Amino acid sequence: MLRARLNEALKAAALQKDQHAVGTLRLILAALKDRDIAARARGDGDEIRDVEVLAMLRTMVKQRREAISLYEQSGRLELAQQEQDEIDVIERFIPRVLDDGETKAAVRTVMSEIGASCFKDMGRTMAELRSRYPDQMDFSKACGIVREVLRSPA
Repeated sequence: MLRARLNEALKAAALQKDQHAVGTLRLILAALKDRDIAARARGDGDEIRDVEVLAMLRTMVKQRREAISLYEQSGRLELAQQEQDEIDVIERFIPRVLDDGETKAAVRTVMSEIGASCFKDMGRTMAELRSRYPDQMDFSKACGIVREVLRSPA
């Protein structure tokens, strides 16, 4: 599904003559093709799954944020802006991550629904959060929130 969205976005950007978006989408699709080839070589099928595509996109954003920092330190603001423009295109395909307040609310809801009350329930709580919010939650933050809720009396 994500792969199809990327291809459709490339076609739309080409029709709109948005060269920046076209270039960024081609970079994404080239990286995707490389990962597909690597997966085939490992015997993991012909294409990587959407979860792996999202991880790749997040890595691409992280790399560009690091590059922006370096460009800004060296006074290359035009290159920093190019990287930011690429981030803007890439982030169109990444689901929005819940903020801290939304994460706390989701954790409390799941914990009350499954009856989590002690540290033994932590694994079950995290498993349920992962199944409900696979691409929308920072699970390291969620884990800390679960611990905090379990420590404090309700």
